[in-house]
Amino acid sequence: MTDEAVTGIENLSQETRTFSPPTEFVQDAVARPSLYEEAERDRLAFWRSRASLLSWETPFTETLDWSNPPFARWFADGTLNVAYNCVDRHVESGHGAQVALLAEYEDGSDAAFTYADVKDEISRMANVLVDLGVRTGDRVAIYLPMIPEAVFAMLACARLGAPHSVVFGGFSADALRSRIEDAEARVVITADGQNRRGKQLPLKPAVDEALAGGADSVEKVLVVRRTGGDVEWTEGRDVWWHEARETASTEHAPVPVEAEHPLFILYTSGTTGKPKGIVHTTGGYLTQAAYTHRNVFDLKPRSDVYWCTADVGWITGHTYVVYGPMANRATQVIYEGTPDTPHQGRWWEIVEKHGVTLFYSSPTAIRTAMKWGEDIPAKHDLSSLRLLGSVGEAINPEAWMWYRRVIGGDRCPIVDTWWQTETGGIMISPLPGITATKPGSAQVPLPGIGADVVDESGTSVANGEGGYLVLDKPWPGMLRGIWGDPERYKDTYWSRFGPEYYFAGDGAKYDADGNIWILGRVDDVMNVSGHRLSTAEIESALVSHPRVAEAAVVGASDETTGQAVVAFAILRQDGETGGAEGDELVQELRNHVGQQIGPIAKPRQIMIVDELPKTRSGKIMRRLLKDVAENREVGDVTTLADSSVMNLIKDGMAKPSGD
Repeated sequence: MTDEAVTGIENLSQETRTFSPPTEFVQDAVARPSLYEEAERDRLAFWRSRASLLSWETPFTETLDWSNPPFARWFADGTLNVAYNCVDRHVESGHGAQVALLAEYEDGSDAAFTYADVKDEISRMANVLVDLGVRTGDRVAIYLPMIPEAVFAMLACARLGAPHSVVFGGFSADALRSRIEDAEARVVITADGQNRRGKQLPLKPAVDEALAGGADSVEKVLVVRRTGGDVEWTEGRDVWWHEARETASTEHAPVPVEAEHPLFILYTSGTTGKPKGIVHTTGGYLTQAAYTHRNVFDLKPRSDVYWCTADVGWITGHTYVVYGPMANRATQVIYEGTPDTPHQGRWWEIVEKHGVTLFYSSPTAIRTAMKWGEDIPAKHDLSSLRLLGSVGEAINPEAWMWYRRVIGGDRCPIVDTWWQTETGGIMISPLPGITATKPGSAQVPLPGIGADVVDESGTSVANGEGGYLVLDKPWPGMLRGIWGDPERYKDTYWSRFGPEYYFAGDGAKYDADGNIWILGRVDDVMNVSGHRLSTAEIESALVSHPRVAEAAVVGASDETTGQAVVAFAILRQDGETGGAEGDELVQELRNHVGQQIGPIAKPRQIMIVDELPKTRSGKIMRRLLKDVAENREVGDVTTLADSSVMNLIKDGMAKPSGD
C-alpha cells in the first residue's frame, strides 16, 4: 500500500458515445442556446427575468442579498402566493378546463381533475384547515399515499402560507413523530390506509402511535378515507376529510406572503440520527422550479402529458410533481401504486393509455425494468414519448442506453439530472434541444447555475480529473437552512471549502470535453493502494456486462491494500443463457471490470444476489453491504423497503466466490 497523498478522485472510465437531439426537436425546443449567453452576461438579470414566469402580488426590487453567506435572500421584498401561481392564475387565464391531474390508482381505476377542479378542492381544504386552527406560519404534517389529496394538501397549505412537512407514507411512527416534533406541527393530514402491492395497508395507526408517544403540538388530525378500513378514532381531535369537505366553501382568497416565507420543510436522514429539516422558501424556490421544469423537460402545456414517477414524500415529488409542473400548467399523471402491480408492465400500460410524452424516473427503476426484460415494455405502444428523464443518482451508461433504445425507441433525448433535496431544483443537466448527450453524464450546469469540481484544497481540477462537486454561486431554489439549527446548516454544507462554497457531498469528474460526471457520495469513495476509486464507476463497469442488470460496490478493509473492492450483482432475467455460472461467472465479471477500467478496480469478491438493500425511495444502502463485507453486525435496517434482503446477503456472503 502506498502512502502518497491523493488530492482528488481517479478518473477510471471513458465514454465516447454522443447523441445529438433530433432536428425536429431542435427546431421547436423551448430552451435556446441564448439562455447560456444571457446567464453568462448578467447572472442576476437572468434570474430577475426568470422570476417573470411567476405572478407577483408585490413586485420585488432586489434580486439577491448575499451579504451574509451562506444565508441568501432572493426577491425578498416581493410577495406572492404559490397556490395562486400553480392553480388560480391558470383558471383566470381561461385554462380552467385543462386537465391538471390524471390520477391512476393501483386497482386500475382512475380519475381526472381539471385546474378548475383543483382550485375548488384546495380552496375547500384551505377553509377546513382554517377551521382546524391553522394560520399563516403554522406547520402542517402530511402523511399520505400518492393520491390526489396529497397534492391538494400541499397546495392548501401553500394557499394559507402554512409551511408543510410531507413525511413519506412508508415511514414508521417513530420517524413521523421525530419530524412532527421538530417542526412543531399543529395539524396532521393522513389517510385511513393505502393500497400497496394488492394489499390495504393502514396509515392512521402510525399517526396514532406517533401522537401517543409525544408530538404534543398536534391539535387536529384530518383523515382522508382511502381504503375504508376500520380506524381508531379520537373524538375532538380526528376529523374526516370527506365529511368536512361537504360543507366547506370553494371560495378562498390565497394569502400573499413574502418571497422568503418558508414554503415547506422536508426532512432528510441525518448522520447523527436526528433528521435534518431542509427549509425551502417561496419566491426563489418556485422561480427555479418553474424555470427548470419548463426548459429541462421542454414543456408545451397545450400538448404534453407529463409523468414524474416520484412520490411527494421526496423532493422530486415536491418540485417536479407539484410545484414546477403546476406552475407551468402541465397536464400530468400521478400513480398510487408500484411498477409491478398487478403486473410488471403497469408503467408502460399507463404511458400507452394516457399518451405520456415526457417521462421522468430513477436509474433504480430503469435498471429494475432492465432486469425484468425488454419484452415487457415491448407489449405496449410507447410511441407517444418524446423525452425521457433520469433522477436520484448517476445513471450508468448501459442503463442509459437501454432506456434510450427500449423505452425511447432511439428517438427521445434523455435528460440526466443532478440535484438534491437541498438544491430545491435541477442544477446540472442537458438541455434537450441543445446538448449532444453522453450516456451517464449530467453534462453541464444549467444557465444561471455555478458548479465546479475541486480537489482537497478547493482548487478546480483539470479536464480528465476527478474531485469534489461544489456549487460556487448562490441560486434561487437553495435551501435557506436546517429548521431551527443554523449552525448545523453552516457546518454541514458550507464549512469544507469556505462559507461561499456549497459542498454537495458528491464526488465528480470532468471528462476530456469538460462535461461533469457524478461519481457518487464521497463516503462511497474507496482508497485501494493509495488510489481513490469511485464506487459508481466500478458499478457501471459491472452493469456494462450483458448478464448484469444492477450492481453495488463497497470498499472493505484489507490488510494489504487498505481497502478492497467488494461487489454485489443482480443478473438480468432475460440475460444470455448457456454462459458461465457460479465461480466461473464471478471470474468472468472480475476480468470484465479489469478490462473496462483497469486491474486496480478488479473486485476481490463478487456475490450474485437476487436483490439489493434499498430504501423506500430506491437508494442502495451501501453501508449495510459494507457491514457484511467487513463481517460486522449489520446496522439498522428499518429504513429498507424489504429488511429480509440483508439476511439473504449475509448468508450468501459466508460462501466463498472468485479467486
